[in-house]
Amino acid sequence: MKVTRRFARRFRLLKLLRAALGLGGVFYLGVAALAVAAPRRLGETVSRPLAAEPVVAWVLAALLACLAGLYFLAAKDPRRYAGVVLMLVGGRLLGSAALGAGALSQPGAGGLWGLAALDLAFAVVIGLAWLPLRV
Repeated sequence: MKVTRRFARRFRLLKLLRAALGLGGVFYLGVAALAVAAPRRLGETVSRPLAAEPVVAWVLAALLACLAGLYFLAAKDPRRYAGVVLMLVGGRLLGSAALGAGALSQPGAGGLWGLAALDLAFAVVIGLAWLPLRV
């Protein structure tokens, strides 16, 4: 059976999409672990100290772990969880805008620019890999 170029391209895009979604899930799991294990370090990264109560960091970690689970579900079957993929792209775009606005409003928040760029990169890669698969 001859594999057409279009089929091969869609397969490569699906592979890229799954890898990007899996990497996004690993990233959020890592941030969740950092919020529990080293909340001060996470606060230094975003140039804002986390609340003195550790419960705030634990709740943040729980929410990030749930978000990582959504990334893993979408990575397993992007066609089935297409709505989740769309929400993840939108969330990453909004997160990038929010982090960029935070970096603009705080003079010493250089770490926020890196996180904003990372969010934007994830949104673009996931969106560009997902869109052709939907058409």
